Amino acid sequence: MALEIVRFGQYRARFASSEIDVSAAQSLRYQCFNLSNKDELDVDDFDTLCQHVLIENLETEQLICCYRILSFENGNNISFSYSSQFYDLKAIESYTEPMIEVGRFCIDPELNDPRIVLTAWAALAQIVEQNQIELLFGCSSFEGIEKEKYLDSFALLRDRYMAPDHWRPKIKAARVFYYSKDLIYKVDRKKALLNMPPLLKTYLSMGAWVSDHAVVDLKMKTLHLFTGMEISKIPKSRKNFLLNLA
Repeated sequence: MALEIVRFGQYRARFASSEIDVSAAQSLRYQCFNLSNKDELDVDDFDTLCQHVLIENLETEQLICCYRILSFENGNNISFSYSSQFYDLKAIESYTEPMIEVGRFCIDPELNDPRIVLTAWAALAQIVEQNQIELLFGCSSFEGIEKEKYLDSFALLRDRYMAPDHWRPKIKAARVFYYSKDLIYKVDRKKALLNMPPLLKTYLSMGAWVSDHAVVDLKMKTLHLFTGMEISKIPKSRKNFLLNLA
């Protein structure tokens, strides 16, 4: 694949091509995730395995958004994914089609231009199309580890967006919020959507499903859910819009 994936106005999405590019992504992630370490970088072992997608403002030459992807021919090796550290994914090992794990998606918090997100999604749509990917998956995060703020959101997920039984991840992490079983709560839909992470809302609008429990991630200071999106379930109009955006 070419280095540049898509261009939308003054925004360009491209693959990282050097250690300098990857370090820039790690620096942006550090800022966005409010981490604290002496290197001021968000680094883990998966960075060397993944392709990194960078969204840049061509006018300012600034990196403003990034995410990373890890490709799999099928579900056989899903135990080597980032998500498998937290979720028992044996049910997905039988998946026979190409798949991509998407992670560390972040946008400069000082920017609020919806075209940035559209550029990021348009790039992902191109990657999916060119590589005949049939499943996207990853972890969708709620900020903080206090669940009380998000009870309406979890209630809505419980009622409408549970993973199908044949793909549903099982509990693996030491600390989880088993909301689909333990939460007895009537959903306030308006409040649920207000507190839902924007990235997760986007996934759900395209037919995604989530795990029946949230992992309490003390390192990243988040509550996160395994999220899967079958490409065949994405509304055709949405898919064509993203593919034709650039």
